[in-house]
Amino acid sequence: MTEPFERPGPRAEVEEGARLTPRFGPDGLVSCIAVDAHDGQVLMLAHMNAEALARTLETGEAWYWSRSRGELWHKGATSGQIQRIVEMRVDCDQDALLIRVAVGGDGGCCHTGRRSCFYRTVSTDPETGAVLLTPSER
Repeated sequence: MTEPFERPGPRAEVEEGARLTPRFGPDGLVSCIAVDAHDGQVLMLAHMNAEALARTLETGEAWYWSRSRGELWHKGATSGQIQRIVEMRVDCDQDALLIRVAVGGDGGCCHTGRRSCFYRTVSTDPETGAVLLTPSER
């Protein structure tokens, strides 16, 4: 199989060039943050391998690599929560992606049924020092 992306070149080319040359990690993955295109809420963090990124670019819908299942995952294929790509950005050294998405179905993204996977706030109890998780308002 031919690799869908060229290998990253010199630093200046990666940081300032006009070609997408993602820097996949040793596990073959790049992190991807999905944000609601309408209101900017962070919905989820997932990972893409080269095939998932190529399919995302080809279809205009988010595809990820499921680390827990070890397989390609078309977001929303079973839940109806298809993520249609509105915009894709890459960070300065091309090892992280940010996608702005319009979400189908009920507008949720989390497998728990919530809109966002980031539904808890981390805090420290001032008396005991225990780290606590509290449901957030959004």
